[in-house]
Amino acid sequence: MATVLIAEDDKDIVELLRLYISGSGYDVLASSDGKQALELAREQHVDIALVDIMMPRMNGYDFIKALRRESDIPVIIISARSQPADKIVGLDAGADGFIAKPFDPLEVTALIRAVLRRANGTNTSIGGSSSASIVELPSAQRTVPMQQEPADALIAGDLIFDKARFLLTKRGATVPLTTAELKIMAALMAAPGRVFDKTQLYAQISGEPFGGESSVMVHISNIRAKLEDDPLRPRYIETVRGIGYRFNG
Repeated sequence: MATVLIAEDDKDIVELLRLYISGSGYDVLASSDGKQALELAREQHVDIALVDIMMPRMNGYDFIKALRRESDIPVIIISARSQPADKIVGLDAGADGFIAKPFDPLEVTALIRAVLRRANGTNTSIGGSSSASIVELPSAQRTVPMQQEPADALIAGDLIFDKARFLLTKRGATVPLTTAELKIMAALMAAPGRVFDKTQLYAQISGEPFGGESSVMVHISNIRAKLEDDPLRPRYIETVRGIGYRFNG
């Protein structure tokens, strides 16, 4: 199993990337600054690194340059700095790909698969040597490999919620939900047919009984846009007028 190193100081982004990358079958290491990330790459086996440019202690460019003096493991930059000059500097420093924020996590996992596949076993960890080459950026692939149904899962028709990996798939493809949206789906799918009011669903997100019920409507709308074949005629999440929502399994 390949190991992905995430060097990123935004905890929410790390959580999102960890969710999708581990859900795609990879081990994940994470660091909030470039210096610690370099130490992890020296101490642990790492197959590929995802690196932000703006990080404390050591920025992404310097991290890549330092890494390249010791290793040729593939590196993908993920950054809000998406001007052509930023991409050129990153690629010249030794990066193998560049993804701009905000990003689709499915695009990130697709690029990880493509880079590792095209590296074809030529990359090495720190201390080794080889002659890996730069790879092209692929288009996003929105499916995940077919797997057996997980033992700890909520299953409803073509939907599978893997509770162990905290991942929702539809017909084998990952549904790109945020952490809050996944918590809502976990609650709804665990009790098909039960009507949840906004207060109950908000408590699932925050752990607090009150305070942000209006945000639940936004989350439900976003879930439908990502999940439903026709969001205007939702099949899975039904609005119970004047009360809340229920899941139709």
